[in-house]
Amino acid sequence: MKRAIVIVLDGCGAGAAPDHLEFDASSETADTLRHACQNGIQAPLLQASGYLASAGLAPAGLEGFQTRFGRLKPLSKGGKDSVTGHWEMMGVVLDQPFPTYPDGFPSDLLDPFVAQFGPVLGNKAASGTAIIAEFGERHMESSQPIIYTSADSVFQIACHEAVVPVERLYEMCRFARETTPLQRVIARPFVGSPGSFERTDNRRDFPLAPPLNLVDDLGDVYGIGVVPELFGGRGFRPVRRTQNNAEHWIAFDQALASNARFIFANFEDFDMRFGHRNDAPGFAHCLEEFDGELARRLPLLQEGDLLILTADHGNDPTTPSTDHNREFVPFVALTRGAGLESLGDLDGFAVVGEFVRRWLS
Repeated sequence: MKRAIVIVLDGCGAGAAPDHLEFDASSETADTLRHACQNGIQAPLLQASGYLASAGLAPAGLEGFQTRFGRLKPLSKGGKDSVTGHWEMMGVVLDQPFPTYPDGFPSDLLDPFVAQFGPVLGNKAASGTAIIAEFGERHMESSQPIIYTSADSVFQIACHEAVVPVERLYEMCRFARETTPLQRVIARPFVGSPGSFERTDNRRDFPLAPPLNLVDDLGDVYGIGVVPELFGGRGFRPVRRTQNNAEHWIAFDQALASNARFIFANFEDFDMRFGHRNDAPGFAHCLEEFDGELARRLPLLQEGDLLILTADHGNDPTTPSTDHNREFVPFVALTRGAGLESLGDLDGFAVVGEFVRRWLS
């Protein structure tokens, strides 16, 4: 049986895209992998495969595999985030951006939420860790949810798990999904006490439903991490939601042992734990850990397997901003065989889906 496996290293951009200024000025200097690796990295598999070619690390190919590598240029105008990136991989190229609210949400957008759940705190663009540090204590005293956004089209709701139960937070998000035009509503639960708040792994995404795409055509896709949520669950088999790279690897092993023809995984720790927190050493170490875990599983790939490694956007940990960046993304395609081929720069993340479609057809 032929299988296609796509692993998205969330936030691992490969240099500013030509249209970066349409999205944000901070992307002009963005080069996520190059800057994350600039102080050295030990990731022999990612280097040999060409995944780190944009960081100036020369590929050498992988023994026993035909290796093709390059970069993909984003075409979708939807944004520079995970939803837009994953949708484009599966063939959805948007010609209009989703709405953003860098100055906070206007009253006509926020009023239905306030009418349903009462007054809110925040209502501005902010880093997730900064806003819970600013409003977390007041939230614990008042039980009012913290509402915030970013440079992307997101409506984010942060609540302390001891103040607002997680299921209640998800209920708020489902309501916001029905009443706001933003691309994604995100639950951001946190724990701790003033001065030491930290977000938990109970985050959940509530995006708009995507247009028909390759996932619909194939069906019964084995999604890992946030991927099924980005597509509203449509076309994915029901599996347990995993929340971090360590859990994703366990799910990945289960997927390899299943009868799934298409495995679609997102490993988000690069983005969530290090890119958004401007932690370049942590980002590099996360790449090293991923490299070791993947190396242990590479021998499990069979003659009929296609493995694609890519990313969905950039998140340069060395720029002043903590937002995503509009970047090229790496592309590596591995199949059993021999040889190393550079594909150069290709137009569109949909190259990923086309490789999958051709392999499984």
